[in-house]
Amino acid sequence: MNGAQIQVKFWGVRGSIACSGEATRRYGGNTSCLEVTCGGRRVILDGGTGLRYLGTTLIGQVQDCDLLLSHTHYDHIAGIPFFAPFFDPRNRFRLWAGHLAPESSLRETMERFMHAPLFPVPPAIFRATMEYRDFPVGERLRLAPRLEVVTGKLNHPNRATGYRLEYGGKAVAYITDTEHKPGQPDAEVLRLIDRADIAVYDAMFDDATLGPKTGFGHSTWQEALRLAELAKVKTLAIFHHDPESDDARLDAIAAEAARMRPGTIVAKEGMVLIP
Repeated sequence: MNGAQIQVKFWGVRGSIACSGEATRRYGGNTSCLEVTCGGRRVILDGGTGLRYLGTTLIGQVQDCDLLLSHTHYDHIAGIPFFAPFFDPRNRFRLWAGHLAPESSLRETMERFMHAPLFPVPPAIFRATMEYRDFPVGERLRLAPRLEVVTGKLNHPNRATGYRLEYGGKAVAYITDTEHKPGQPDAEVLRLIDRADIAVYDAMFDDATLGPKTGFGHSTWQEALRLAELAKVKTLAIFHHDPESDDARLDAIAAEAARMRPGTIVAKEGMVLIP
């Protein structure tokens, strides 16, 4: 890979709960996890069940990388206890969260998550060097000399953070678990996705059926298209699929979305995007 390139790989594209079976085979059933590589540096976005599969590809390799969490609802952290590189003492990981303070911290949240009677072993079982970093949402993070991350507040129960990764003159935005107000484009989301080369957006629901799900904290694929058009996004990836949406349903969304805004894609596990 060219050192100036940024690459995105999808390891989990589903929302709320993992779902397996023939009906979800082509798009995938693992929950949120993306791998972004910037030259030789790796950044992971969310730790859903897809994280375990990413981890199996990294066994035996020495890692020094960052895991940015949009928030700590179960579907976005369920893969963390099963991520093999956390058990290699040669590795170093920085886990980031912007939604917990001042009520809690990421370290405290992970200790509660991996605690009896819900889990058999605590985070202390990890052998890698683990750094838990809380930050105020809105802060700009510098992960490396040429890699900066813009953060922003999303509209989700218990709060969530959106990210914009900037590297080598390219920008990748990750906006998941946010609820829009019909007819009112979210200014914070527009800021994060402005002219992004790739924007990954929570499109769990549909405009026609959103009403009864108001307050769930999710958006629609149609709103994704509207925001992408306003922000002049180059490639929009529809993401965080409803577990009730089978492959046939996602095929239909993909066809309609591509018709409405050519170049739009519906994210699949294993898909790689290079702007």
